[in-house]
Amino acid sequence: MSVPYSTDDAGHPAPSDGLSQSVGPNGPLLLQDHFLIQKMAHFNRERVPERVVHAKGGGAFGEMEITEDVSRYTKADLFQKGKKTPLLIRFSTVAGELGSADTARDPRGFSLKFYTEHGNYDLVGNNTPIFFIRDPSKFSDFIHSQKRRADNQLRDHNMQWDFWTLNPESAHQVSFLMTDRGTPKTWRHMHGFGSHTFLWYNADGEKFWVKYHFKTDQGVENLTADEAKAMEGDADAHRRDLWQAIEQGDYPSWTVKVQIMPFEDAVNYRFNPFDLTKVWPHSDYPEITIGKFTLNRNPSNYFAEIEQAAFEPSNLVPGIGGSPDKMLQGRLFSYPDTHRYRIGPNYLQLPVNQPKVQTRSYNFDGPMAYANNADPVYAPNTMGGAVSANELYEDEGYHVSGEIMRSAYELHKEDDDFSQARALWEKVLSESERANMVGNIVGHASAPEVTGDMKKRVVEYWTNVHPDLGAGVAKGLGVQA
Repeated sequence: MSVPYSTDDAGHPAPSDGLSQSVGPNGPLLLQDHFLIQKMAHFNRERVPERVVHAKGGGAFGEMEITEDVSRYTKADLFQKGKKTPLLIRFSTVAGELGSADTARDPRGFSLKFYTEHGNYDLVGNNTPIFFIRDPSKFSDFIHSQKRRADNQLRDHNMQWDFWTLNPESAHQVSFLMTDRGTPKTWRHMHGFGSHTFLWYNADGEKFWVKYHFKTDQGVENLTADEAKAMEGDADAHRRDLWQAIEQGDYPSWTVKVQIMPFEDAVNYRFNPFDLTKVWPHSDYPEITIGKFTLNRNPSNYFAEIEQAAFEPSNLVPGIGGSPDKMLQGRLFSYPDTHRYRIGPNYLQLPVNQPKVQTRSYNFDGPMAYANNADPVYAPNTMGGAVSANELYEDEGYHVSGEIMRSAYELHKEDDDFSQARALWEKVLSESERANMVGNIVGHASAPEVTGDMKKRVVEYWTNVHPDLGAGVAKGLGVQA
């Protein structure tokens, strides 16, 4: 059996796989050795900048099948009964860098790219239905507080609690984080959520607000703080688990559910339905099962298919639109913008990011352009060039009005920062889960850099959630409640 010869990146047969060109066997190397120069220069550029957030992760490919008729709510092609849509998913931690432990206490990213017949549809969510903040102007400050100090480049629990306690809207998400849900056993054993509120509109132009829930069919399993700590020695535990499960034919799946709110309900709903720190109670808007997705293929090249995968909530298809959720509005810009910086302006031409349908865009050229755009290169034109499909989007608009200002959301009648976190403590967690939550908080806030004054603020923060929770934290920290 003949073995093919190796080449350089231009296809030239390589003169050697391991010997540089030199003046004699012991002399200096030559600049004319193109094969060596290309090999070393490419090696120096093998890495793109890691993601600022969600740097550490892994993913796989699969398929979603819709089993129920939701055409009364949306005309989106991928959500029509019987439709099967190929997808890519990427799981991740939020604050950790590349190489950090998969089992660290952190929310988990849960990003989906659906390759639909109307282009890519991306859902960029987490394993929690809420988030720490409700205005994107706070996002970079929040992330800075969770990462590393300027002076010693160390993570600092004191500055994490400083940010959280100064932003009580964080209480709901921090409550989730400090339960054992903050350390899922594997990616396969956690739920996923679109988190934001989105707009659905049907073929008749009727509009609805929607939230996405993806419920793991493997069952929810978490690690205790001690178990998660013990597994940090295998920094790639979750990545390894997902790969091995798929490799062995144990394909993980999630049931796709949605909550549907009539468009008109949003104005007077008891909570602001666009506040990312809030959930819609199921008693008000029950989950509706609409389908299932299954992961059945590992990437063949992690860098090409996962590291260079670019998810952006601005990838919306006809039948789906944005909402007044301020965090969503900010992310509609920030996600594609970070891809342009991290990967390059033509990141959508990479195979993993390319839609499965033909593109007919008037954007062209730029670094690493691959698509061969033909004339005409502008619109409108009289040369038979592609024209926009205005009619597909004519129902995505809705009326808004108001003065230009910088303002928090107007409060709805039951809006506050602590009631939904309190409901989690009172109505969702078992006695053992409550005890673990107290222990997790105490352990986190007992880091040596956390000051005495900060511990008092931590106790006050949790007392606002529930007096029993505050008392437990106070006792653990040795602070007067």
